[in-house]
Amino acid sequence: MSAHCTADQLAFQGVERRAVVAAFDAGRTSSDGGLLLLRELEARRGMLGRFARCFRDLRDPGRVAHSVESLIRQRVLAIACGYEDLNDHDALRDDALLALASGKENPTERLASRSTLNRLECTPQGARREDRYHKIVYDEAAMDRLWVELFLERYETPPDRIVLDLDATDDPIHGEQEGRFFHGYYRQYCYLPLYIFCGDALLCSRLRRADIDASAGALVEVERIVGQIRARWPEVEIWLRADSGFARDAIMTWCEQNQVQYVFGLARNARLQGLLHDALEAVEQAQRTSGAWSVRRYEELRYRTLDSWSRARRVVGKAERLGDKANPRFVVTSLRAEDFPAAELYEQIYCARGDMENRIKEQQLDLFADRTSSHTMRANQLRLFLSSMAYWLLAELRRIGLAGTEWSRAQAGTIRIRLLKIAAVVKLSVRRIYVSLSDAYPLRALFALILDRIRNAPAPP
Repeated sequence: MSAHCTADQLAFQGVERRAVVAAFDAGRTSSDGGLLLLRELEARRGMLGRFARCFRDLRDPGRVAHSVESLIRQRVLAIACGYEDLNDHDALRDDALLALASGKENPTERLASRSTLNRLECTPQGARREDRYHKIVYDEAAMDRLWVELFLERYETPPDRIVLDLDATDDPIHGEQEGRFFHGYYRQYCYLPLYIFCGDALLCSRLRRADIDASAGALVEVERIVGQIRARWPEVEIWLRADSGFARDAIMTWCEQNQVQYVFGLARNARLQGLLHDALEAVEQAQRTSGAWSVRRYEELRYRTLDSWSRARRVVGKAERLGDKANPRFVVTSLRAEDFPAAELYEQIYCARGDMENRIKEQQLDLFADRTSSHTMRANQLRLFLSSMAYWLLAELRRIGLAGTEWSRAQAGTIRIRLLKIAAVVKLSVRRIYVSLSDAYPLRALFALILDRIRNAPAPP
């Protein structure tokens, strides 16, 4: 006979004469023991505290139960641990480890509810002290500066060269959100956020409507980021890299005028394919002769559009046959042929931009950057920023704690599963807070190594 199950007691298949029952009654426990690592990292790097200073709190201090920094810590750390929904916080507010990592002196103190966190996200830009509920206003420009500051602080000495990768992606929306638009390419209603990365460092996450060109607003962001970087590193060489959606004359002209190199994909057209005609015929003949499935060669071209470009530019054409189909591809660049031959430019420099797509996947699949279900774009932009801050936390954990290990290139989802999701029991006494972690945890040596590395990492300037 099957036993009756309730929310308080769960019955499972027995073992011989013994019944197997369970209940959610373990007290001060957490499934996120790795919050201890994130708390230690935050204490060393101070990222969440600086992020919280990008908010202006208009609440009456005498009536505040949860500081802005506590709210930010709670929300960002929860995202890092896999809790993207505000509804989760009605249970998480009793998680002792999350309370400890959120800055509560007493881990038994309850954290903010979903309603309080929702008011944080939905405060309009023009909020006033006289308003009843929404009184915490975020400063978008300050957050934009913070991402670049975190990147600059990674280096003790300036690098010789950095490559900024730009890309746009779709963020599906399923309600009546502000800015809702049907995008023909993605065949759905969506936003079209712009991302800029340097390696795995996130420099820009801008939410945009989908009724625009992929490059819309990109030049403004590039000018801002390059200006902030060069104010610190005046001699650094800067490259831009992106797909054909960013091969716009305004961007390329600005780069040429400001000593910024670029490598952009270039959408093929009849004129470009005509310039590559002889090379395509040559690779087709080479394929017949060799019997190889793929054959390619590169051609140096000088190309200018009929009316949209202000000047002719270097274009590298890839003439390729894959099976029985031609696969011509093109890139436009400011880099000189004598320094970067065509094959190297395409295969080693341009194709390397594909790794940025993994970073975007981390943002959207692992850290819920696409949970833009609030009505206003401003609130959804803040959700994107919260996800970006969670990404920075895990990226720094990877850079500092996992360098040189087999997990050095682990993505955010893997880091969460292997390092954050650890059973933990919190025990309180007069003199200390003791956290008992699972003794069956297989990566305990790595956990200890990460903690030691965080403690010995140089503090930011």
